[in-house]
Amino acid sequence: MKHHRNDDKIRVAITHGDINGIGYEVIIKTLIDNRIIELCTPIVYGSSKVAAYHRKTLNIDNFSLNVINFPDDANPKRANIINCIDEVNTKVELGKSSPMAGVASVRALERAVSDLKAGKVDVLVTAPVNKHNIQSRDFVYPGHTEYLASCFNDPGVLMLMVSEIMKVGIVTGHVPISMVPSLITSQNIIAKLKILNKALIEDFGIRKPVIAVLGLNPHAGDNGLIGTEDEEIVIPAIQKAKEENIMAMGPYPADGFFGSGNFAKFDAVLAMYHDQGLTPFKAVSFDEGVNYTCGLPVIRTSPAHGTAYEITGMNIASDNSFRHAIYLAIDAFNNRHSYAELTANQLQPQEVKRPEDNV
Repeated sequence: MKHHRNDDKIRVAITHGDINGIGYEVIIKTLIDNRIIELCTPIVYGSSKVAAYHRKTLNIDNFSLNVINFPDDANPKRANIINCIDEVNTKVELGKSSPMAGVASVRALERAVSDLKAGKVDVLVTAPVNKHNIQSRDFVYPGHTEYLASCFNDPGVLMLMVSEIMKVGIVTGHVPISMVPSLITSQNIIAKLKILNKALIEDFGIRKPVIAVLGLNPHAGDNGLIGTEDEEIVIPAIQKAKEENIMAMGPYPADGFFGSGNFAKFDAVLAMYHDQGLTPFKAVSFDEGVNYTCGLPVIRTSPAHGTAYEITGMNIASDNSFRHAIYLAIDAFNNRHSYAELTANQLQPQEVKRPEDNV
């Protein structure tokens, strides 16, 4: 749903994440570049006081945020900020996890998601949070992905890491490795392949995606010598996906697949568990990698890095990943709209009258 407003630029909601981490540093470094303002209207959900504190710490003089109360007040020629937290009682402690920082993370996220649901902003880009300090009686989600899924009635979602070099999704997300085998079912694999395939077509503009599926066991089970899951679960899932017109190939042994550069032949890779997919991804794409949430009715991206407490306030954090997260959110929003228009405008079958019918 594109909204008719005075300006036609995409409104990007940016949540500030953990106020004691590098969130504000990467946000400020990204928004100080005027090319971003030409592409979109950024609206930070956070605190102008906390932003000013980080700006001073980083010795950045030539940057300010335009304080607004509502997204409709946003100045399309400026980077804007909405205050979401109790600024009087919130204290920044650089590089430390604190309950206060957790509350500030959640308040900004809740406000941004509320505006996103109401169509007041178009896409969501989230700065990193600390998964521990955000927990409370009211917030019981391991992270952004699970919270967003719940806000939108739990559609199936998939975490997809995106860079110029590769796109890697995972069947099982943030779960202990001991739980992985029980969660690898044909049903789960097929569900994730469907979400991934749909996102590649609609959000990434790939007409006929080809997806590589990795095996669960070393050497993809080596014909049953190293575990039977690949033979009994993964292969049938791939066959079923093909029957549903999803071009899934594999299963491929993960080590050789990444080592040989085979990944370059595919539009995306579906790994079985977190480290199997994210370790090779981050080894080659950490600086500009983006986390994309597939399957939501809205667009959400985030940088591939975390709060990085250990370098907070030192002015050495790279904003590459965060900047790419904004670019990807804009691209995906535009692709999704183009796809919706394309499919809505496809010619409906017409009843053709032959000349003799008029006789």
